[in-house]
Amino acid sequence: MRMKATVFLGGGRITGALAAGLRLAGYEGRIVVYDRNPQKLRALRRESRVEVARDLKSAVEQAEMLIVAVRPASVAEMLDEVVACGASAPRLCVSLAAGVPLRNLRRWLGHPVHWVRAMPSPVCRIGRGLTPLSFDRGVTRAERVRVRKMFALVGVVLEIPERQMDAITATHSPTHGYHAVATLAKAAQDAGLDRATALTAAAHALGEGISYWRESRQSLDALLREAATPGGIAAATMAAMDESGYAQVVRNGIRAGIKQARRNAKR
Repeated sequence: MRMKATVFLGGGRITGALAAGLRLAGYEGRIVVYDRNPQKLRALRRESRVEVARDLKSAVEQAEMLIVAVRPASVAEMLDEVVACGASAPRLCVSLAAGVPLRNLRRWLGHPVHWVRAMPSPVCRIGRGLTPLSFDRGVTRAERVRVRKMFALVGVVLEIPERQMDAITATHSPTHGYHAVATLAKAAQDAGLDRATALTAAAHALGEGISYWRESRQSLDALLREAATPGGIAAATMAAMDESGYAQVVRNGIRAGIKQARRNAKR
């Protein structure tokens, strides 16, 4: 009898990132993926040596841990299909759907399942992700350890109350960094730098600056004070950004992300 597998329902980007990160970390267990798109499955098989499930029932029945990795709007439909196909779902299921609460997951699947919500960053592809976890009532200690160990292979793991999940989802996305680099580089181009130089400078300001903060173990306040020499360029730059509403713009973005997550919960 074949060993049970980690089974993904959905072969999209986050499944690809997790599978690649797990293989990079040396994970040799079975990874099985079910998806209706054969092109996605071929790409995953080439990149991460996943196995392709022939149908939904066979996928679910192979699962030791079932990971639901479809878009939030498709979760209810997918779980309805799991019930309809007659497969016996494993006790441990993980949802990667932003905004979809544990109470909905319990109701939709209708099995005695122990649910976990996880929001892995796509940077888990290179083993430097961040995955917040929220555990449903009834998840055993052994199951918690199993889930934490798996996601720890691809980066840092944070266990948080479910009420904080929407806020961290809106905050920890690497798109903040990409957006900041693009915006800063465009401003530098407008100031006279060529595109390649502007991107190099912006990436250094954000990437290496944050790396230095982490490695130096200095507080952000101390580094900001150090950088903002009175009468200096950095001080003038930060003051102008703050006066232009920089903090409010960021708050607005986080609030918009949380609102979208809550809309997902109502679908």
